[in-house]
Amino acid sequence: MKILLKLEYVSLFLIGILAFVETGISWWWFAAMFFLPDLSMLGYLAGSKAGAFLYNLFHHFAVGILCFIVGKYLNNDDLTVAGIILFSHSAFDRILGYGLKYPNSFHNTHLGTIGHKQ
Repeated sequence: MKILLKLEYVSLFLIGILAFVETGISWWWFAAMFFLPDLSMLGYLAGSKAGAFLYNLFHHFAVGILCFIVGKYLNNDDLTVAGIILFSHSAFDRILGYGLKYPNSFHNTHLGTIGHKQ
């Protein structure tokens, strides 16, 4: 099952890359913005519950898809690209085993425990 999930996330990541290619924007923008969603981890400075909320907000597929759709509807390229980046980054994190966080610990995710055992 784990391999099947990784293949699914690789497919979603490739869809994100294809969507970015369609924008015609230079690749260096993709590279420059790709890890911006990880800034949401700063929420953990305010505690585990706030950190999990912010992390999950910026790593949820639906948020990326919603940004993309609204960006397309409003003809707003910035919002469209933000959606693509959020979606692609989330898929990449899932490939690496980083899932959405539970509020009790950064290491406790919907895909299982990551990092050192507590």
